[in-house]
Amino acid sequence: MDTPANDQTRDLENGNDNLARQPRSSVPSLLFISFALFMLMNGHGDDFATTRNLYVNGLQSLNYQLGNFSAWLNGTESNFTLPVEDPNTMPLVTAFLPFGLEVDPAQGSYYSNMTGFWHGDVQSHNLTALNTTEQKSHWRHLSEQFMITTNLSAIPELLGPWNWTRSNKVTLNVGDKLVPLDATKDIAIIHGRVELGDPKSSDELRLDFEGIHVVSTGSVYAFAESPGRGIDLRSLPALVPEGLRNDSAHAVEIELRSRISRLKEKIEAAAFEQDTSSDDNDSPKTKCSFRLFGQLEASTVPKELMEELEHEYEEPTGISTVRAPELSLDGILLSQNCGILYEVQHVVGLQTQKLYSKITTYSGLSTLVNFFLLALFRRQASQSSSAAGLSRVSRYTFLLQSLIDAISFVGHITVAIIAEGRPSLSVLAPAGLACLLFIYEAQFAVLIGQIQAPEDVPSPPPAIPSPPPPPVAPATTGDATAQSGAAPTAPAPQPPTPTPTPQATTRPSFWRFLWQHIRTDPAARLWTLMSLCLIVVFRVVIMLSLPLFFIGSLYAWTWMFQIYRSARRARSSGLSAEYLVGTTLGRAFFALYFLACPKNIFDVEPRRWIYAVVLLMFAQVLVIILQEHIDPGFFLPQRMARVQTYDYHPIIPLPDPEAPDQTLGDCAICMDAILVDPARSKENDGKELPLGGLGLGRTGLLGKVGANARKSYSLAPCHHLFHTACLERWLAIKNICPQCRRPLPPL
Repeated sequence: MDTPANDQTRDLENGNDNLARQPRSSVPSLLFISFALFMLMNGHGDDFATTRNLYVNGLQSLNYQLGNFSAWLNGTESNFTLPVEDPNTMPLVTAFLPFGLEVDPAQGSYYSNMTGFWHGDVQSHNLTALNTTEQKSHWRHLSEQFMITTNLSAIPELLGPWNWTRSNKVTLNVGDKLVPLDATKDIAIIHGRVELGDPKSSDELRLDFEGIHVVSTGSVYAFAESPGRGIDLRSLPALVPEGLRNDSAHAVEIELRSRISRLKEKIEAAAFEQDTSSDDNDSPKTKCSFRLFGQLEASTVPKELMEELEHEYEEPTGISTVRAPELSLDGILLSQNCGILYEVQHVVGLQTQKLYSKITTYSGLSTLVNFFLLALFRRQASQSSSAAGLSRVSRYTFLLQSLIDAISFVGHITVAIIAEGRPSLSVLAPAGLACLLFIYEAQFAVLIGQIQAPEDVPSPPPAIPSPPPPPVAPATTGDATAQSGAAPTAPAPQPPTPTPTPQATTRPSFWRFLWQHIRTDPAARLWTLMSLCLIVVFRVVIMLSLPLFFIGSLYAWTWMFQIYRSARRARSSGLSAEYLVGTTLGRAFFALYFLACPKNIFDVEPRRWIYAVVLLMFAQVLVIILQEHIDPGFFLPQRMARVQTYDYHPIIPLPDPEAPDQTLGDCAICMDAILVDPARSKENDGKELPLGGLGLGRTGLLGKVGANARKSYSLAPCHHLFHTACLERWLAIKNICPQCRRPLPPL
């Protein structure tokens, strides 16, 4: 009889037996395992002792089970008896499956190794309440016989909170290991996890299974239970046909010895692991017990060529082999005590070695794409490194791209953790490049924010003029009194000036001060926004609940902020077409691979809306290019198309129209005179010129500078005058006035 402690220990002992035993969606558990191991090795004696006792107790339980089972096999006195299976089980199963068929080795074969990841569809059948269609099915009478011994009143309590009718997708993580027997090499022990998905939520039902794989017939017989409920390996021979029962029992004995040996090594090395299913043990979603019956689909590849193909998978030598046929399985997931039957339809598997090869190929491609993106970014950053260039681009565009690369970094690191071994090393290359991109783009966004910070500083309110002093009365009273001989009267006493009462200054609270600082300081606002975004992104990634629409929205808004800034400032972006198109192509590669390719390494189901997102990205690139060549606001209505911008070339009267050298003064940068050629004004003297040319009718007579000559000087809002060429060179370095340090608008 298995105890809960034995079940937990067996789960721990089998945790790293094979990659397929570890579910692909267990990144939080893996991270927690690493943290737990770190804590265990750093002086947490109580936890260490508790975990060690759990392993020791499990080892004792396995030794006890092995002793009883070996005695039963040898025919000596034993406490173990093989359970008897319901004879109505196999007739119901064979009504759905062409079960246990052997094929001619010269004409076809089955895969001998099922290790890998499987995905497919399931259809549920409630054996206690069949609908009209199912009542006419050929298997109805078989299900009635199968449910005779079931206690129907206990079913609601066993079912639990899981919605059994909504599940339509199934995922299997399978580890398959051939057991070498003296008589035959036809029996393999398989273990893994079944995951039933709910399409209306992100929740899933997980079942652990242990079973036997008959290689010659491609058949699978297994028990499946909720994590923590435990599966007794010794009961597996009861599932297989009578002719395979003896070989299966010896295979189970060898597997028990192997697990005991591995558990001893872990205890001696203190290599304890956290139970990845501990959360499920606390509150299992169901108490239903299942049997899993599966049948591999036969291929047309002869057995000899199939063995050569699988050997090449396990130990690649580079030889040319037959094209790999599809690895697929049909099955039945059957629960007698709950009256549930799941029909598993054409579940397609991807073998672990093939997945490793796929990950390596993807890593090479993604590394090249990230190198391409990094080169484009560095080239564009050098082109926009001046203050004038940084004032044109949007900081939020690069902030969004840095978030996308942060997600890419976390995703690739996740694959590296799950893959283990050689494939994990290859995935570290694109992960490192994505991290570099994230750092560079975040730094560039901060630099842009520092350059554009003066734009966000509100202009100070106009100074309130102080009231003028009261008028002083003329001193004529004394003279008049002297003249009249009257005694002078004392002036009326003035009321004392009230002394202002000092008011107690109250210090603002910390949160009020922080909010005020973030609201008024652009740099603090940008860092706060970036920190919050990163916290949200990494939190949802680690919790494995990152919505795909969040990633899609990041891609969809990549260039939108740049379009808005260019239209609002009436200036082009300065981003090169090669950077815009190349970056969009690189981003689209990752988006289409993970959300459009049905066989991506993350097993993310395709989403059709990703094509609309990619089209929107290229449409934004086209708008930015048109803003560069036509007008930044070409797509806006006429009343909104023009943005009020500062005019650096206003009409300025000449200081002395009669002077031989027509100058407007000295440039505040080079200190040379700002010369205005008077020839054009003299030529047009007495002629009526258009208003747009010189600003007023007879401009020459009025002594004002003409339109063409006005391009040679620039008058800043602070009324400092410069040569236009000098100011352009200065603004390429800083966008403040060289004299008064006041922020200057774009030239």
